Amino acid sequence: MTEATGGAKGPDELRQQIERTRSELGNTVEELAGKADVKGRARARAADLRDKAGAMTVQLRSSAAQAGHTVHDKATHAGPPVRGVVQAGMRHPKPVLVAGAAAGAAVVAVEVVRRRQQVTRGHRWQRWYR
Repeated sequence: MTEATGGAKGPDELRQQIERTRSELGNTVEELAGKADVKGRARARAADLRDKAGAMTVQLRSSAAQAGHTVHDKATHAGPPVRGVVQAGMRHPKPVLVAGAAAGAAVVAVEVVRRRQQVTRGHRWQRWYR
């Protein structure tokens, strides 16, 4: 009996080749299913965006606190009118933090809108030249 080159040399080797092929096929099917899972990918993207938003919130709070310290340091060396405003802010920190967070959120919102407009403009031009 002659054997073909590259083929199985016996039933055990043939079974091993079949198992390897099944395993490779299973991995390929899993990869394709992952790419076709639009809802899952959207959820993952949303989770990433939530994480980024949380990190940005922490960063904005840190920046606001640092700015508050800087203003406080400058106010201690400034004249009485500025010192009174800073002392009022120190007595009531929540409104100051809320105002800082609102300003930060406004900056982020403006940036998001600006980027969306750039993307939209790009798509309009792409449709125009097709």
